[in-house]
Formats: sequence, C-alpha cells, structure tokens
Amino acid sequence: MAETSDGPLAARASSKALAHLWMILGVIVVAFPIYYVVIASTHSTQTILRPPLPLLPGAEAYSNYKNAFSGGISKMGGVSLWRLLGNTTLIALGIAIGKIAISMASAYAIVFFRFPLRMVCFWVIFITLMLPIEVRIQPTYKVMVDLGLIDTYPGLILPLIASATATLLFRQFFMTIPHELLEAARVDGAGPWRFFKDILWPLSLTNVAAIFVIQFIYG
Repeated sequence: MAETSDGPLAARASSKALAHLWMILGVIVVAFPIYYVVIASTHSTQTILRPPLPLLPGAEAYSNYKNAFSGGISKMGGVSLWRLLGNTTLIALGIAIGKIAISMASAYAIVFFRFPLRMVCFWVIFITLMLPIEVRIQPTYKVMVDLGLIDTYPGLILPLIASATATLLFRQFFMTIPHELLEAARVDGAGPWRFFKDILWPLSLTNVAAIFVIQFIYG
C-alpha cells in the first residue's frame, strides 16, 4: 500500500516541478530583453557596437544616466527629456482614463437600459474594431485641423479615447451581474447613478485596473 500511495504523490510532485520550471523559463524569456537593455545602458557606445554585448553590468552606468538626464543628450529636437516624459505620461493617462470613462458609460447604457436600437448601437461600436488606426489617420487629422486642435493635448487624446474593445469587455462583465442585484437596488430606492456609483463601480475595479494597464500602454 505504501508503494501505491507514493506513486501518485511522486507524479504530482514531478508535474508540479515541471509546471514551475516552465513558468520560470517563461519569465526568463520575457524578462531577458529588459535585462539586456538595462545592461546595455551601463556600457559605453564602443562596447555596445562591438558584439557580443556583455551580460554583466559595466562601469559606465553613472555617466550614461547622468548624460541622458542632464547632459548632452537630454534634449531631442530641442525638447528636454523631462518634457518628453511628461507629454507621454499626460497623453497616456488621458487616453486610458477617457477610454475607461466612455467605455463604462456606453456598456452601462447598453446592458442596464432598454431603449430602441440598443443592440444596433452595440454592433455599430463593435464593428469599429475592423477599422485600424491607419485607415483613420487622415480623416482624424482633418477633423483636428478643422477644430483647431493641432499641437494641443486634446488633439492627441480625444481621437483615441473611444474603444470598442473596452466597451465589449465591460459589457461582458456587466452581463454577469445578477439581475436580482439591480432589483434589490431599485427596492432600496437607488437610481441609475447611485446603482452605478455604489454597486457597479466597486465590483468593476478589477476590470478597470486591467483595462487601464492595457490602454495606458496603448496610449
């Protein structure tokens, strides 16, 4: 009996070890390019251009980073590095927050409100997934010119805050909310805004966090 019981335990242990090994290898594969870039930033230009690049940190880290943030290469096209980072952060935040706000509102309306052509509106939103950004570049630029938004933050943020993907994800999550929860909120006298603020928003925080990360990187 001892031999037969040890067999399944050993098999489970080996399969668990194999699964952990695959996960560790996956992390190494994903993280290695990032590690490679960090290591490259600690070497001189001559070392980087002369393969193979060392896999251990070099002695040029302090001077390279000092030069990047406050020295000769701290400006690109006459714009400081800090201004570039600030612009990127502001635009990415604006796009991510705007996408979440509009997508949640549209998904909330489609799932919890009954109005004519409700599903038609959803499919019109969903079909826009088939229009890549390359198709919309020139029309979008023309609209921004007509609105006088060229060389402004709204001109970079507003064209990108509509998201069919985020709307679909929020709609799928909202459809899992039990209808009894909505009825209980109505019995307690909660209107649409209170139901969204006090019940739906706290339940959606995990989805909001995941979509925020995706849309921030996209932005």
